[in-house]
Amino acid sequence: MTIAVLGAGSWGTALGLVLARSGNDVTLWSHDVELARAIREDGRNPRYLVDAELPDTVAATAELGEALADAGVVVSAVPSHAVREVAAAARPHLPDDALLISGSKGIEIATGSRMSEVLESELGADRARDLVVLSGPSFALELARGLPTAVAAASRSSDAAGACQALFQNEHLRVYTHRDVVGTELGGSLKNVMALAAGISDGLGLGSNARAALLTRGLAEMVRLALELGAEEHTLSGLAGVGDLILTCTGDLSRNRRAGLAIGRGASLDEALEEVQMVVEGVPTTRAARDLALTHGVEMPIVGAVYSILFEEVGPRQALADLMAREPKPERWS
Repeated sequence: MTIAVLGAGSWGTALGLVLARSGNDVTLWSHDVELARAIREDGRNPRYLVDAELPDTVAATAELGEALADAGVVVSAVPSHAVREVAAAARPHLPDDALLISGSKGIEIATGSRMSEVLESELGADRARDLVVLSGPSFALELARGLPTAVAAASRSSDAAGACQALFQNEHLRVYTHRDVVGTELGGSLKNVMALAAGISDGLGLGSNARAALLTRGLAEMVRLALELGAEEHTLSGLAGVGDLILTCTGDLSRNRRAGLAIGRGASLDEALEEVQMVVEGVPTTRAARDLALTHGVEMPIVGAVYSILFEEVGPRQALADLMAREPKPERWS
């Protein structure tokens, strides 16, 4: 199988490595000419997952046409803010019968669209009809190291989901098929906002009780918005929901948690992003999630609190006080 992975960051590199280890020819595409050249010459990614040696079956290029030529599978692994631009540029080169897999997590700020919706709008409904969303609790570094991991492959097409499952599953990675694209994408996106909140909580030294409460009530917010947007509730209790939530809110490799930790300890947003030095998807997703919540009349107080800290100069302790002072109510309500 010839596979194009669009995006040579840590996630794209890890996915390409998994696919190459299974005997496929993989081409990593990067917008950065120098990064693509370094991968070709060194057999490793000098910027992301630097210790991972790439097989000879992994090529790298900065030319989309070259990456997509004769590709039977195309995996989108670019940051969410770049998905539309890259998809538009890729469209003229995209083979008609290629299996499309979206591994990007996020919500487009300008439109409130999920990544599969962005891809469909740029590539056309015919090409994106059988698109598969790959999501779940999966740090790129651990996946690259061959540590046990489980993810979900969601598609409106059971055949496409099954093809993705067969492509990625190996002795270290279990892939479960799913039909709920909406819930899978929203779970993978909204958990990043909660990871920022969890990091802020830990940075403030609020303790384990606070973290457990935040994860639980954060999940309730995720479910409320997901149901409003057409998801199935059980999806959020699976790998793409609570599984990814636990990982991202508690794992030391979580970029979003690390950014939140820095903010909780007194850093500004810009300082926190400089400290992490990688894309922190939870920041734009916070803005997009708040906009969706307001548009659809869904109460999301934790999202609102994170938004106020990131974009309205509200101090973390004041945001906490505002959350704790909310009117008492039943745990489950509608």
